[in-house]
Amino acid sequence: MIEAVGLTKRYGAKTAVDDLSFQVRPGAVTGFLGPNGSGKSTTMRMILGLDAPTAGHVTIGGHPYRELPNAPRQVGALLDAKAVHGGRSARNHLLSLAQLAGIPPQRVDEVLGVVGLQDVARQRSKGYSLGMGQRLGIAAALLGDPQVLLFDEPVNGLDPEGILWVRNLMKKLAAEGRTVFVSSHLMSEMALTADHLIVIGRGRLLADMSVPDFIAANSADFARVRTPQDAPEQREKLAAALTGAGGRVLSERDGALRVTGLPLPRISDLAHGADVRLWELSPHQASLEEAYMRLTQSAVDYRSTEDQLAGLRPPEPEDGWTSPPEPVVPEVPQEGFYAPPPPGQNPYATQDEPEDAR
Repeated sequence: MIEAVGLTKRYGAKTAVDDLSFQVRPGAVTGFLGPNGSGKSTTMRMILGLDAPTAGHVTIGGHPYRELPNAPRQVGALLDAKAVHGGRSARNHLLSLAQLAGIPPQRVDEVLGVVGLQDVARQRSKGYSLGMGQRLGIAAALLGDPQVLLFDEPVNGLDPEGILWVRNLMKKLAAEGRTVFVSSHLMSEMALTADHLIVIGRGRLLADMSVPDFIAANSADFARVRTPQDAPEQREKLAAALTGAGGRVLSERDGALRVTGLPLPRISDLAHGADVRLWELSPHQASLEEAYMRLTQSAVDYRSTEDQLAGLRPPEPEDGWTSPPEPVVPEVPQEGFYAPPPPGQNPYATQDEPEDAR
């Protein structure tokens, strides 16, 4: 289990992690979410003893990482898949890690097979694609068969087959009773992979709960209602009935009604009582992405603005300046063939064009 208590990290006047406390329990995939600059990478580095906290502490199995005996056999991590000497082959890279941790050499070939790199294991890693580099990083994390695993953006650069493989791998590791801590920006993938979520923003804890509880706590469920399109009076009658019963009704662009505050059976009864036919009555639950965006919208540091193309606009003409005349382009005859312009009247000819070229 990973446990952080009052974890704080400051860089001068900037506080990257601010009094952060949480637990990552075994037997589940715990997603670690937050906007860019929220302190996720710094937190992971402190868990692994790469950065010292300014205040608070973090332990793995009750001990700081640096005090774990033979830590690579207990904790595996993928923080930077590019942290590999490009001149080494994948196999030699893993062999060096295995030798440092006292891991049998045959384990190297086992993990190369697990991540699917057995056929390119003797190639230099500098020729690897981004996805192949991710697979090599995952192999390094699995090398010591650890009980605690940390992954930072493990599906970065992987194709759909690779993403599915990582998803199944994370679930398998958690099902074996291991502690699996995964940082990612892919909400759709976290919704399919994670059992529990820890969400931070600007270094502070925003949420620590299961995925279903997180979605329920940070989304507004509603009912989508549609009436016949050729009968707008029925839509208005239904909206009045729903509002009168205490519901809140909003119009959507496609003509449907979004209703909150009333359960689906009550909406159906009100429509029946108002003699309104329904073409659609369906519940809507927010996705993990919608819930995440709603929770973290005030913790986002980098927001885009609309591109006004101001840098491409022509300068305002100065006093007395006139634009050059537009070149005269000869019209193409309509008979279906092109007749060249008379000599001396070709607007595309340059002034220094040789005489014999005309």
